[in-house]
Amino acid sequence: MVLLPEPGEDAGVVERLARKIVDAIGAPMILHGQELEVTPSLGVAVFPDDGAHADTLMKNADTALYRAKALGRNAYRMFSSDMAKVADRRLSIEAAMRQALKRNEFRLHYQPQVDLDSGAVTGMEALLRWTDPLLGVMSPADFIPVAEESGLILQIGEWVLRTATREAVDIQQRSGHDLRLAVNLSARQFRQNDLVEIVADALTRSGLPAAQLELEITEGALMADTDETQVRLKALQALGVSIAIDDFGVGFSSLSYVTRFDIDTLKIDRSFIAALPGSASDAAVARTVIALGQALDITVVAEGVENDAQLDFLRGHRCDLAQGARFGMPVEPASFSVQGFHFAAALSPDDFIARLPELAAIRA
Repeated sequence: MVLLPEPGEDAGVVERLARKIVDAIGAPMILHGQELEVTPSLGVAVFPDDGAHADTLMKNADTALYRAKALGRNAYRMFSSDMAKVADRRLSIEAAMRQALKRNEFRLHYQPQVDLDSGAVTGMEALLRWTDPLLGVMSPADFIPVAEESGLILQIGEWVLRTATREAVDIQQRSGHDLRLAVNLSARQFRQNDLVEIVADALTRSGLPAAQLELEITEGALMADTDETQVRLKALQALGVSIAIDDFGVGFSSLSYVTRFDIDTLKIDRSFIAALPGSASDAAVARTVIALGQALDITVVAEGVENDAQLDFLRGHRCDLAQGARFGMPVEPASFSVQGFHFAAALSPDDFIARLPELAAIRA
């Protein structure tokens, strides 16, 4: 905590000091011959505008600090009344989630993953859904960050894992198909010490074969502590489960850790799929990830596939799997279908270019 007595009416004095503090703490330092960097965050509240009492000032400074962290860290934020509204809503969501866990209000929906060669449904991703009696239908984008910050993600994540493995077995028995189940792990879950034991117990209790479980982890979670990460990944893979990097391309995207950690699956983030095939830059990213997967014998899944143009592009470049509205929205386990899909023959890029005059003549 830093106290600045009588800064005067010049608000710029406070902001300049905040910036100096962030820059000073964030400057690289050498420790035992290694260069280290930290990413500080600073929240600022000013008397009397942001509070007439010490408790109120501390609370509002903490709210501004939370905002600075949410915006990417390595920054400072001045408190504002809008932040108080956001903080109040966050507290409401956190309290509601605690009740939701007690009342078993969370539900899982499942979205099919389709083999782009055969059109067969070969897997499904478990996606968390929540409707609160007072707050209404809650978007995961709103409540998952609160769950991460509060630590509730550990309870929720364990519930998801145990419920998904159990419901996956029910879906398999009903459909007569051995489907792979993909379950997301948050960064905080991945770092918990008893993760491997929780996964093993969920598999044992549900009866789901380990080979049919895929754990999806973000790039950021993998990079947090590379030595510990490698130990944990090897322990999970020793159970027989596979590991996927979720939202690949939006984070670090380092080739070194893709090979070092023996990854099984790469999932192309939906942000690179949305503008296909028209966006040259997004098309280049998608082609590169697919080619990387082919070179390293890693399965590549495209997320957020919504139309035939995207589908034709991905099939033309031999992407392995896809999921999205084109194949089916997430549904309750009782409604999940393994009905396959029929695709028109996909053209390679070279074949497509060669047939342009023919296709133009047909159009004319």
